[in-house]
Amino acid sequence: MKLLHTSDWHIGRALYGRKRYEELKAFLNWLAGLMEDENIDVLLVAGDVFDNSTPSNHAQALYYRFLYRVAAAPNRHVVVTAGNHDSPSFLNAPRELLQSLNIHVVGCASDPPADELIVLAGPDQEPRLIVCAIPYLRDRDIRTAEAGESIEDKERKIIEGIRTHYRMVCEAAEEKRARLKKPIPIIAMGHLYAAGGQTIEGDGVRELYIGSLAQVRMDVFPECIDYLALGHLHIPQTVGGSDFIRYSGSPLPIGFGEAEQGKSVVLVEFLGNSPNVTKIPVPRFQELKTLRGDWQTIARDIDALKTRGSNAWLDIVYEGDEIAGSLRERLDEAIEGTGIEILRVKNNRVLERAMSRMDTDETLDDLDVTDVFKRCLESHEVPEDQRPALLSAYKEVIVSLNEADLMAE
Repeated sequence: MKLLHTSDWHIGRALYGRKRYEELKAFLNWLAGLMEDENIDVLLVAGDVFDNSTPSNHAQALYYRFLYRVAAAPNRHVVVTAGNHDSPSFLNAPRELLQSLNIHVVGCASDPPADELIVLAGPDQEPRLIVCAIPYLRDRDIRTAEAGESIEDKERKIIEGIRTHYRMVCEAAEEKRARLKKPIPIIAMGHLYAAGGQTIEGDGVRELYIGSLAQVRMDVFPECIDYLALGHLHIPQTVGGSDFIRYSGSPLPIGFGEAEQGKSVVLVEFLGNSPNVTKIPVPRFQELKTLRGDWQTIARDIDALKTRGSNAWLDIVYEGDEIAGSLRERLDEAIEGTGIEILRVKNNRVLERAMSRMDTDETLDDLDVTDVFKRCLESHEVPEDQRPALLSAYKEVIVSLNEADLMAE
């Protein structure tokens, strides 16, 4: 069977206020075409389909139109699991209807975990693949809170909860394979932070659990797994040196920090139980560029973009010595009549003279919620010995808010 592994679509995400629906539409059209050209049997979507738990009508339309198109092929299967950005109840709501189209959705952890097991049949209706469709495991799914727990106790219980969940689902998969009396592959999915995984500053990857990102070691995953399709980290990468444990990465650059990063989906072809893995590059549907320097440098770079007819979205970082108070007006004039858009301008020089004692390198857009809280602790001169406990309590609140399913009754 031929599988395609992708994740982290983040449909509905904006970049400095600019919605990215056209990019996602182009990507989904490309993905559907790729599945048709490559005769893909199974598509695995490992979480963060949407960027938030209350997707807009436009975001939903893109998702369902894509599923409608790919479900048209007979005997093709799609497996969608929820990520930490998704609403479990929203994804699960149409699951019975979608299952009739060979689209299998797992929005939340099941009780028993064996219910996350999906056996996929080939054109001859014979079982060909077992998928352990494990979604993002929320804190409440895998850990029982107790009074007086330390941060270390919480993290240990989270890791053990993840280990136990994977073990129970994979044991059920092995039992199912034994009953089928067929040596078919076992695929597992996950949406988590594997130890050693690479991230990039400003990629929007949320902290998943209380205390830290709770990085999961490779020994958490049972050895029976023939391929592990992961989501959550946006850089395409293998984990632990294994070709068979992979993050597909996000198909679009989430921010300007990923502008030069190659994006891909993963093609997995099984000949027996041995997977052959290939990365397929995703085309760049919208050019993102960061231009930095003094006015002459930035103007020259804009001229170069105009010469080649670029429609890039720009992040401008002005670093000249001149206090360019009319920088935005000059930039707007420079791109007038082109398809270029400027999404953000950082002009630190204007404020440096007026507020020389303040750090003006950063804006609120550059900080996450934890950074803002740390600044509040500093500004209110909270004693250093009190900060760890306050920060831990704050992160617990943020995790709880992020995991709240606003689409559930």
